[in-house]
Amino acid sequence: MSSLGQRPRFAGPSARPDAPTAIDGIRVVDFSHFLAGPFCSLILGDLGAEVIKIEKRDGGDDLRRFQPSVGHGQGAAFIWGNRNKKSIALDLKQPDGIQVARDLVARSDVLIENFSTGTMERLGLGYDALSAINPGLIYCSISAYGRTGPLRDRMGFDPIVQAESGYVSLNGDADGFGMRSTSSIMDISTGMMACNAVLAALFSRQRLGKGQFIECALFDQAVTMLGFHAMNYLVSGELARRSGNASRETVPTGAFLASDGPFYVSCANDRTYQRLCRSLNREDLAGSAEFLTSKDRVKNRDRLLATLAAIFEKRPRAEWLEKLRQESVPAGPINNLAEAFLSPEMQQRELVSEIDHPTAGPIPNIALPFRLTGTPLANPVAAPLLGQHTSEILRDILGYDQARIESLLRSSAAESRI
Repeated sequence: MSSLGQRPRFAGPSARPDAPTAIDGIRVVDFSHFLAGPFCSLILGDLGAEVIKIEKRDGGDDLRRFQPSVGHGQGAAFIWGNRNKKSIALDLKQPDGIQVARDLVARSDVLIENFSTGTMERLGLGYDALSAINPGLIYCSISAYGRTGPLRDRMGFDPIVQAESGYVSLNGDADGFGMRSTSSIMDISTGMMACNAVLAALFSRQRLGKGQFIECALFDQAVTMLGFHAMNYLVSGELARRSGNASRETVPTGAFLASDGPFYVSCANDRTYQRLCRSLNREDLAGSAEFLTSKDRVKNRDRLLATLAAIFEKRPRAEWLEKLRQESVPAGPINNLAEAFLSPEMQQRELVSEIDHPTAGPIPNIALPFRLTGTPLANPVAAPLLGQHTSEILRDILGYDQARIESLLRSSAAESRI
């Protein structure tokens, strides 16, 4: 097992109130891998659904092997995205493995998949085939460019749709190439949007009594993530101009360097700018005709930013942040990950805890960014080992007897690592 090295340590999660979860009793069969699909099912699991992750018996989800690792096929990226799930390892090339998958879907509410277009149909696991045995099934299909039309067979990944959608063109310095987001923002936000769609379909099923097919595409999500910049272009015909860490719409907004480190300031209106000037004891800047209104500051942005940079570089970051916050000017340090996870904000929000892992001992856990008071999120359970729950699922959910379970394991149609 590779070492976790030096890392911050955290307490266990707060005690969960004795209350139901939001979607207790919902069962999700998750055929997805990597990020977008698993993040969707992670949210559903945290909301209380029973999530069964179907993995290929030969190695499981490829994300398991991403480094760093806590050992036993548990890469950090995998444990981040697969909390509160059970793992069953199946060989979907064998008829017996397909039959186990069909039996699970027949007893489930939601299916999530992100295979290449046509794969599920070739396996006999497409929506038409499965909705015939489970009319209430909500079938969520995640792809790069959708399941219909001329792009349905094209491979696509997060950084590619960032580039193709125009998202990359919005980021970076004005005199350089566009810049991708290092975080897999399109995968993650597609997973969030897919979860929204699944929850809407569950609500619809209560009202209408039937399931439905859901399609989510990374490219479509990337267009959504363009935000109002997309509408600005469609209305004006003008391309957005990159401005690095600054903003062309609101000045002064951007990164500044104190005597000991960088920080970020955002002044989105005239009132905030006036407060900024008070925090600097520079009333002359507040009353200057060059900088009086937002329009004036945009016109004279280079002069104002240079003036502020000369002021900020003279004192430490903590001193400036205290002054700015006293005047209610939005500002914060530009932290690296170590600084962020050791920050007072991270501690006070209780986003990170440590939970027990079946082989690695205590591991970090990052909570979802919302809290429900009436139906609290489920207690966090570490991501499963490959095939950890195979025998349990075959026995307790499908009702297979021991002879049938042993037959499946001997034939390698299923595999149990526990």
